[in-house]
Amino acid sequence: MTARAPLDPAVAAVRLATRRALASHADAAVIVGVSGGADSLALASAVAFEAPKLGIRALAVTVDHGLQKGSDAVAAAAARTCTALGLEARVIAVQVGGSGGPEAAARDARRRALRAAAVEIGAPAILLAHTLDDQAETVLLGLARGAGAASLAGMAGSRADEGGVQWVRPLLDLRRTDTVAACAAQGLEPWRDPHNDDVAFARVRVRRRVLPVLEAEIGPGVAEALARTADQLREDDEAFRDMIEEMIEDIVEHAEAGIAISVRALAANPAALRHRVIRHVVASEFGVSLTRSQTLEVARLVTDWSGQGPIDLPGCRAQRTGARLTFAARA
Repeated sequence: MTARAPLDPAVAAVRLATRRALASHADAAVIVGVSGGADSLALASAVAFEAPKLGIRALAVTVDHGLQKGSDAVAAAAARTCTALGLEARVIAVQVGGSGGPEAAARDARRRALRAAAVEIGAPAILLAHTLDDQAETVLLGLARGAGAASLAGMAGSRADEGGVQWVRPLLDLRRTDTVAACAAQGLEPWRDPHNDDVAFARVRVRRRVLPVLEAEIGPGVAEALARTADQLREDDEAFRDMIEEMIEDIVEHAEAGIAISVRALAANPAALRHRVIRHVVASEFGVSLTRSQTLEVARLVTDWSGQGPIDLPGCRAQRTGARLTFAARA
């Protein structure tokens, strides 16, 4: 009897992470986002191996953004690879547009396409191939923006959207070197996105320049430390969110053309909670994310009010009216 060759450690690690993510979706269906890069090919291969054991139907979806010459050929090649692995595969062409820059527009278009595919086949989960390296880059970018704990919390391993579809990232504890090694061990040839080498993109500069310098100057383990920071801040953010939801039931009421919050209740709470309540109310009622300076300006209507007038914010206006802080849509 011929001895079975030992399983490559990188392949084993990717399969184990994928098996754990799929376990809660047995006998269901999942969507796997596949770009053709090393991360998504390693994930697709693991899903192809693990899903049949759990009775899971897996559909690999490659989104063609049409932003590069030959993108249709790249997408078709990724789909063929997925088919060869034993997965159902589909290419979806999208139109990329809107505000927020090309990266954000492409991401939004991709998410819409993946979610539409999930709804079509009744899949409760969408699997994405982000790694620990992606998490570290996200935390550094959030730190540079000064966007607060919610941004520094990075990407969750699993998160349900408003429609109940789970966005799952099985590989967040693995490095990019693991997915590259897993592809090499299985004879998979990943596509190398030229955008990943274009330093015009902030994320590429973080990947190619910033993280290597941090590793060289501070020592190894910076990416892992950033990922741990994200985990801790996400726990804190979830706890704050629960506290805010409980608070809002008691201190927020609907007002004419807007919403009002008890000044006394806001003032009685620590600044961290006060600021989060203000941001939460504005975001949920008017779809606007306040900057820190805008949040502090509104908070002064609670803590340092001396009769000053209303504050114009993006999409709404904040005003102190006696014992209430009111927010109303701007005409």
